[in-house]
Amino acid sequence: MRSKRDITHKKILSLFRNQNGSPFFNAKGLAIGVFSGCFPFFGFQTVIGLFLAKLAKGNIVLAAIGTWISNPFTYIPLYYFNYKVGSIFFNNYPNKIIEKNLVIDDLWKQGSIFSLRLLLGSFCVGFLLALIAGSIVFFIYKIKNKR
Repeated sequence: MRSKRDITHKKILSLFRNQNGSPFFNAKGLAIGVFSGCFPFFGFQTVIGLFLAKLAKGNIVLAAIGTWISNPFTYIPLYYFNYKVGSIFFNNYPNKIIEKNLVIDDLWKQGSIFSLRLLLGSFCVGFLLALIAGSIVFFIYKIKNKR
């Protein structure tokens, strides 16, 4: 059985560096992983990333690594930011999540508005972060292949 000491940052970086395939193939895999990692589907982000990477013919290992953008340290700031970005598209609704005088029907309405804001924000932020991460990885692998 391996101990935690056997897994170092150098081994994780070597896993990243030693991926075969074209720079576009690798960048596509990581970008898809980052995109799916921005959604609040706890426990399913990696599965979604692997499925989308397989569907888009991207690197599935890098897709799994890309989903690590959301982890216990980044959950709250990332999803709060996603919610705020999604709220930009819904200016006609109040920005309060829960009001004092709440009726059951209003609770369902506000729950759907909250979910819609979060999912729309996750899509926008995920798409932007996927473009940035994919571009960076593309150029890293492009430079690596020139050597």
